[in-house]
Amino acid sequence: MVSTLGVAVVGFGWMGRVHTQAYQRIPHHFPQLSVRPELVAVAEEVPGRAEEAAAQFGFASTTRDWREVARDPRVQAVSITAPNFLHREIGVAMAEAGKHIWIEKPVGLTAEDARAVADAVAAAGVQSTVGFNYRNAPAVAYASELIASGELGTITHVRVRLFSDYAAHPDGALTWRYERARGGGGVLGDLASHGVDLARFLLGDIASLAADTAVFIPERARPTGATAGHTLATGGELGPVENEDYVSCLLRFASGARGVLEASRVSVGEQNNYGFEVHGTKGAVFWDYRRMGELGVSRGTSYQDQPVSTVYVGPGHGEYGAFQPGSANAMGYDDLKVIEARNFLRSIAEGTSYGATLEDAVHSATALDAMSRSAEQGTWVSLG
Repeated sequence: MVSTLGVAVVGFGWMGRVHTQAYQRIPHHFPQLSVRPELVAVAEEVPGRAEEAAAQFGFASTTRDWREVARDPRVQAVSITAPNFLHREIGVAMAEAGKHIWIEKPVGLTAEDARAVADAVAAAGVQSTVGFNYRNAPAVAYASELIASGELGTITHVRVRLFSDYAAHPDGALTWRYERARGGGGVLGDLASHGVDLARFLLGDIASLAADTAVFIPERARPTGATAGHTLATGGELGPVENEDYVSCLLRFASGARGVLEASRVSVGEQNNYGFEVHGTKGAVFWDYRRMGELGVSRGTSYQDQPVSTVYVGPGHGEYGAFQPGSANAMGYDDLKVIEARNFLRSIAEGTSYGATLEDAVHSATALDAMSRSAEQGTWVSLG
């Protein structure tokens, strides 16, 4: 028997739209799920935006005050897609109100913020899911299986990259993303948080790290109106960019493996160039987000001159079968968020966590805080 779950979305920028669309696609891709989402409420402080969302997607009610969502008895689960500085306040309040939460990374501005939300979730006994969507790619799931099975031998090192140009334009508006008080870290929270999660998902816990950061565009124009995404602005008052454009980081894992993580939001010529290379004593795997359905695999007994084959993932890998009937049919970013929504709803239905949780967010945020300290101090920092 299928039951209905009242859901709300708090913050309706681009990511709020992505969450909403993911909820609506659940019955199409996961019809066997025992719970179906019902769009009860949407909260957005920008005038008119919540009403536009309701008209397009069918939310039953709208508000500019997220606190009304916390008080709404119709709402059982909430997507928190508001800016980073609001994550802690909203997340704690929703958990204390007994709402299950699907929250975007990095979950606040610091590890302390992420831990506060995680503690509230644990105390309330509700379920949580965090937006580390790249681990949901079927090729990443397959890479994890190969690593765990020992087919690549003992893992020796990993390289994780996240290069983008979304902030490369010098006329990019000085939004909350560039302010410490509202955005926290820059590329650390936005991209490196994903890199840390991928590294942990594949290789296990990080023991220590050493990082270097840089700001390459030190000033930007303040926007004169509401913004969504990465808006351009000219003519406004110039203000300082307070968080990093770039990070490079050396990693030491608890397993003894080594790693390199590099992320940039100002890489001209790079659009969502995300991926990893994992090397072991007997083989390796290679993944590029822009070719999401492919995994480069090298395994065997040759060691030297061992070839790399391309595996096109198919219905036997991860959740691919919920979207496509045969290998090499393309999946996209929004599909990964549908998987994330399914994990969230399944966690609620079964009372057991599936996918990335707030504990994963705490681990990621702890590593990001350590990167900041390492860059400031010029030393290795332990995560123990």
